Amino acid sequence: MLSLPPSVRVFVARGATDMRKSFDTLSALVCDVVDEDPQSGHLFLFVNRRRDRAKILWWDRSGYCLLAKRLEHGQFRVFDRASGSKGAFEVTASELALLLDGIDLRGARRRRSHDELRGSISA
Repeated sequence: MLSLPPSVRVFVARGATDMRKSFDTLSALVCDVVDEDPQSGHLFLFVNRRRDRAKILWWDRSGYCLLAKRLEHGQFRVFDRASGSKGAFEVTASELALLLDGIDLRGARRRRSHDELRGSISA
């Protein structure tokens, strides 16, 4: 399980990425495709065409880190909240963890928290 501070954002690149790409090329994709600063400390997820391999690029203040995962069976169920083949969309850290476990989030719903329920009762 990934433990990320709330200030870290997670961006998923739309479309397929060649998994032969490494640090420099992926950081260039972050600039060109995702339109973010690769040294921001945020996480950037890239998935291949078959959706069985994923890479996450992030900057940890002293250099780039690269996490790669290959599913032995099935596919990453990367959903796209907006149509289009360019750019990126954002997910939460908990959604990222589920995606990396191979869980399909398309039909998932987030339950309202206790604080949200309490606020709607008093309103």
